[in-house]
Amino acid sequence: MVRRDVEEGLIPAGGGPTLACCATPTGESPVPVGVGAPGSRPQAAEGDFHARAGRQKPVRRQLPRSGEQARGPQHEVKPAASTDLQPAGRAAHVTAKATSPGRVPKRAGDCGGVWGAARVQGVERNTRDPSALPESGQARSYKPKVKSRRAQRESEGIVVPLGAAQAVPAKAVGHNAAGGKGPCGGHVAGAGKRKGMAGQTGPNDPGGDEPRENVRQLQRQLWAAAKRAPARRFHALYDQLCRDDILHEAWKRVRRNRGAAGIDRVSVQDVEQYGVQRFLQELGDVLRAGEYGAQVVRRAYIPKADGAKRPLGIPTVRDRVVQMAAKLVLEPIFEADFEPCSYGFRPRRSATMAIERLRQLGNRGADHVLDADISDYFGSIDHDKLLTLMGQRVSDRRILKLVRQWLQAGVMEDGAVRHPVAGTPQGGVISPLLSNIYLHVLDRVWRRHGAHLGELVRYADDFVVMCRSAQACEEAQRRIEHVLGRLGLKLHPQKTRRVVLTQGREGFDFLGCHLHKRMSGRLWQQEGVRRYYLYRWPSRRAMNRVRGRVRELTPRGRCHQDVRSVIAELNPVLRGWGQYFGSGNAANHFIDVDAYVVRRLRSLRVKRAGRSLKAGQAQRWDREYFEHLGLYRLRGTIRYAGKPPGRKRESA
Repeated sequence: MVRRDVEEGLIPAGGGPTLACCATPTGESPVPVGVGAPGSRPQAAEGDFHARAGRQKPVRRQLPRSGEQARGPQHEVKPAASTDLQPAGRAAHVTAKATSPGRVPKRAGDCGGVWGAARVQGVERNTRDPSALPESGQARSYKPKVKSRRAQRESEGIVVPLGAAQAVPAKAVGHNAAGGKGPCGGHVAGAGKRKGMAGQTGPNDPGGDEPRENVRQLQRQLWAAAKRAPARRFHALYDQLCRDDILHEAWKRVRRNRGAAGIDRVSVQDVEQYGVQRFLQELGDVLRAGEYGAQVVRRAYIPKADGAKRPLGIPTVRDRVVQMAAKLVLEPIFEADFEPCSYGFRPRRSATMAIERLRQLGNRGADHVLDADISDYFGSIDHDKLLTLMGQRVSDRRILKLVRQWLQAGVMEDGAVRHPVAGTPQGGVISPLLSNIYLHVLDRVWRRHGAHLGELVRYADDFVVMCRSAQACEEAQRRIEHVLGRLGLKLHPQKTRRVVLTQGREGFDFLGCHLHKRMSGRLWQQEGVRRYYLYRWPSRRAMNRVRGRVRELTPRGRCHQDVRSVIAELNPVLRGWGQYFGSGNAANHFIDVDAYVVRRLRSLRVKRAGRSLKAGQAQRWDREYFEHLGLYRLRGTIRYAGKPPGRKRESA
């Protein structure tokens, strides 16, 4: 590094030309700089090197004289260069360096090479060249580093702020980002936020976290406004639905669900091949123009646990994106009104939380249970009553018109289109939200007029009332039937029953789990006290369902395939099933499922061996053998409810 020595060594005896004294060369290639040299800046006639070596106060800008052109702002100005001889900009400075009439002075004869170049460089080194900064910091500018260290354009042009807009080239900036500055130092006018849309010359990529954060901010604002004013009716929601970031987030969630194609046979993969950006842009234009219309849904059936078939209505990908966008806007408004007793199809709520609440109530003395189920709920929802309930919170007619289109959309089955007069098709994106809005009447009435009878725990159309007496359970059923009758609904006669949990007499099934009271053996052995707690484990239907799924993945025809490929297909099924039932008392059921999986895999190995099977070979294909090949093990994955998983006891 080139250092400045003491002031006494700067001026040679005899009044000769001023030269620099270099103590140690830095190993770089400094350019010979002297007074009047082409490679240096124009110097003042009577220069005071002692004053220029240190930090000075900024030179005040003066008004231009008559006939003199005003110079633009200089964001980084050295004290030695702040003279009238300094050109206005960097481009003029480069031109002055190239066209300077001065000649190059000779180097000192006693110092050649790098030493001589350092001596000729002088007191004030050329900061325009790529040389090292001095450690003393005297040659640094007095202005803040935010401006002095930023790369300036050749014409003292736009200052690009840090952020996403920095990646855009300087010549391609048509709309400068907020916080940028123009050539005169002022902020760019008309550069406001453009939600969900980049500049005209920048990229318009639907990916990234910024659109998602904008959607979350909108949802938080809607929820807070709805929570503060329970009687407020929201308008202008349709404009929020048409926002680009809302449509982008809706598309991401639809793609994540990986649904089937609708009546137009256009799948998610087809949209990706067509172009996601192009698809969303055209859909947004149609929505903003008011030309959107819901298409017919496709009828499909899936098997139920009791052997029946559940009808589904599958909308097109285009309709699913619009429904998801409407859900993103409407859900926070109604979430502010929903009761804590509702757990189905709500954010940050799950079926496991509903079952855990039942366990807590059962351990507190609620031994009488009303296990109820609504008969054909999704097919019995009255359209006019549903829209009336939505109108209590939403006054935007365009949103209500969209919901009516989805409710009255035709259903194509066996080539014929049928237009239902009631119900909402299962399989639609917005159907769970509409079902919760419709049954919110039951939750609200029960909180006001039935909470003294027992606590209601509802998951969609399945709900349970935990009571402390048989009379309260009967009265709860009578009041619920009355409320549902006002909504045009009725309880299922075969699936609705009253259960007595006292001393483990009976149990009931709810959300795939069987809940039953068992006596605590530890308290009986240690203290001789009979105390019953509500346990839960997989129901008989859940056990039959997982066995059937394992049987489908391990047919005898796959005996010639690699067993590791079969295990790779079994693991997601076992892992998902175990995570749902792993927070209860399902240790014995997990052992049974593990044993069943091992038997199925062993049968494949035996079938492949055939007549060449040796004595005792089948016994080697045990549980450890398949676990060594990567089989997921359910045994040992039980988590106690209400406690964080993975917390082990530290060894002493």
